[in-house]
Amino acid sequence: MVVATTDKIKDDRFFCREVIQVSSKERTRREPQERAVRTRAVILRAAAEVFDEFGFSGASISKIMKRAGVTQGAMYFHFGSKEELAHAVMIGQGEGLHMPEGEDGLQRLIDITLYLARQLQTNPVLRGGVRLAVEQGEFGMHDDQPYQQWVEVFRQQLQAARARGELNEAADEGELAVVLVGSFSGTQLFSQITTGRADLPELICTLWRYLLPAAATEEARASFRIAPDAADVPDAPDALPLSDAATP
Repeated sequence: MVVATTDKIKDDRFFCREVIQVSSKERTRREPQERAVRTRAVILRAAAEVFDEFGFSGASISKIMKRAGVTQGAMYFHFGSKEELAHAVMIGQGEGLHMPEGEDGLQRLIDITLYLARQLQTNPVLRGGVRLAVEQGEFGMHDDQPYQQWVEVFRQQLQAARARGELNEAADEGELAVVLVGSFSGTQLFSQITTGRADLPELICTLWRYLLPAAATEEARASFRIAPDAADVPDAPDALPLSDAATP
């Protein structure tokens, strides 16, 4: 019995050493991966800020490296060119946003657009991605993914509005989603050029006041809140990774 107990103790100690060694190896493998994820996030945020300030043509890898505080090796480990980096920022512009909560339908869609309008005033990651989406022809890209993603988000809310009886019979959810994304995109660009987006929430409210009579029933319109501060939600976090959608 003593021998058996001694053997068991030895086995237990061996097992513990094995577990510790495996855990140590796993941690050793995981730490570089986590650092790489953090470094990539830092680069993406810095790139978004630089693209927002200077546009694609005025931005440079050296400016982005300096803003991010990374070496050339770290930069090119993650991104092979300025074009590749710009595409990542453009496609990932909406990650980290916290959309307004509430029941799906027209009110939530209104709140989402007003939230995005306020984020475009303060969120450099979002602004950088949006600017690149507009300027993408400058770097040889014609990718409508940022717009189509938002068309789908808007369409889902409009489908919910249809189920709730909020839409006019003549309104088509798919067509209306395209019109809304295009209208938001043009309005935010106009606001950016004329006032630096200082009046963007107010302009989006005006947009809704003109579009809703064509889209929603009279009964539904009476219940909607349309005000610049109608959807108070937390600001998006400062750090990347940049939701499943990009911004119009």
